[in-house]
Amino acid sequence: MTTLLWVALGGAVGASARYLVGVQAVRIMGHGFPWGTLTVNIAGSLFMGILIELMALKLNVSQDFRAFLTVGILGGFTTFSAFSLDVAVLVERKDIALAAVYIAASVGLSIAAFFVGLLGTRSVLA
Repeated sequence: MTTLLWVALGGAVGASARYLVGVQAVRIMGHGFPWGTLTVNIAGSLFMGILIELMALKLNVSQDFRAFLTVGILGGFTTFSAFSLDVAVLVERKDIALAAVYIAASVGLSIAAFFVGLLGTRSVLA
């Protein structure tokens, strides 16, 4: 239960940071392109790479704190960081084909599921 509370706290921090980055991106670059989402996806993946390597090689942190940083803060900031970590683990294991399948399935099926939800809801409400 303690870990869950740390994840929830980190998620609030990460989601708040995501919102603030999105607001700033619109102010700076406008609404024509999803700059906020792109920014958090790239930054979150960069931070995940840094944190995972630091925790593996230099930092001795508890499982609660690890979950607070990675699942909580970065997960609330962008789930793309977790996706990037999953791909990196598969690549590091030299399972390139499985990594490619995971990338294609994650992106393709997520977009397809979005449209199923969107169009399904439209048809029910129409």
